[in-house]
Amino acid sequence: MSVSSPPSIVGSFTREVFDAHLARVAHLPAWWLDRKRAAYERFTTLPMPARTDEGWRFSNFLALSLDGYHLPEPVTLDDVHHAAMGVTGAGTLVLANQRVALFEALPDDLQKAGVIFDTLQNALLNHPEIVREHLLTQPSKLDSAKFAALHEAFLEDGAFVYVPKGVEVALPLGIFHYVCGAGSALFPHTLIVAEENSKVTVSDFQRSTQANEKQFICGGNDLFVSHGAQLTYIAMQDWSREALSLQFNANVARRDARVLSVNLHAGARQARHESFSQLQAPGAHSEMLALTIAHGTQEFDQRTLQIHQAPNTSSNLLYKNALLDQAKTIFSGLIVVDPDAQKTDAYQSNRNLMLSDEAEAHSLPGLEIQANDVRCSHGATSARIPAEQEFYLQTRGIAKSQADELLVFGFFEEVLGKIENQELHDSLTELIRQKFKDAEPVIQA
Repeated sequence: MSVSSPPSIVGSFTREVFDAHLARVAHLPAWWLDRKRAAYERFTTLPMPARTDEGWRFSNFLALSLDGYHLPEPVTLDDVHHAAMGVTGAGTLVLANQRVALFEALPDDLQKAGVIFDTLQNALLNHPEIVREHLLTQPSKLDSAKFAALHEAFLEDGAFVYVPKGVEVALPLGIFHYVCGAGSALFPHTLIVAEENSKVTVSDFQRSTQANEKQFICGGNDLFVSHGAQLTYIAMQDWSREALSLQFNANVARRDARVLSVNLHAGARQARHESFSQLQAPGAHSEMLALTIAHGTQEFDQRTLQIHQAPNTSSNLLYKNALLDQAKTIFSGLIVVDPDAQKTDAYQSNRNLMLSDEAEAHSLPGLEIQANDVRCSHGATSARIPAEQEFYLQTRGIAKSQADELLVFGFFEEVLGKIENQELHDSLTELIRQKFKDAEPVIQA
């Protein structure tokens, strides 16, 4: 009997493919190309995740094959059927298969104030000092170093936002990443730098153009929020139901900075989302929120790390998952308090709403506290919709599926209510409603 060989540690991302990619971006700065070469070497030597890796506990690591993918072909705006999600913004950047499909520049007053909203390639050429200081400078700490290296090696283009000291951008900036074509591999990235006492809201929409194409997405973002600055970052992931997705989010908050990140997870066959938050100076605050609608056989793997490195910092993490059918979620979160980070106030909560007896939710919250004057807590819950609430709505003529949807929206509103921009709030609400329509036969069952 023949024994099948283990999956290749490089898969479709061979040296020949990397060399062709490097030739395509040869016009970019030499230091960036050197970093990409080093990243590819790390990728080729690091092993694939294994059963013994604690950072992949409960994950379906056997489905992480890198075979059968290719770098995507160019497409046009017509190919992706772009929809603006009903959000009125200060500027819009649409990237389709890692190339610009639409760019609506900032108003003149923001450009004169020094706000930069552009592609990552243009930023590498025109603002290399800013990019070099901030792009992918936070190390991978959540056991995905191999995939983080793959992302850096093949990152071709992305979005760049820079808000100078004391400038406020009143309307959201809209970024859209599309992937088109079966077998396509995408490496989206968003870099946001908010300087001292600035304020900005950025919406980052990530979508496949077809609902059931096999695709590979390995994306990331870097959020840097300087002293007294305020950043609201809203991300929505709606990849193909046959996609494999890995996303690495890193945010750094300095003195008295405020970072609110909200992530909505809806697409992909298997999605791993890592969020790494660093509170580096007194008064820094990070709020990390996420909503997940999991149905069918989807798996959502959520790994988080909150590191408090200075005194008088605070963070709040709330991840809410609604699970239907045979869906599976994994949450593993850790709060780390450094020895000098006295007066830390940190909270972490994962709440799972089980809408099926066959759904599966794993929660692994944790604390690592090295200071003695802190307030830190964590918790996790998994529960069904209370029967009395469902019965109350049904006695008033509301069908079971509609009653369950209303109750799930009530469950989600604690997070949705944090989004001050009404258009963004409504856009995410509508996406959630559409996902429940897709899953309606499951709910009715």
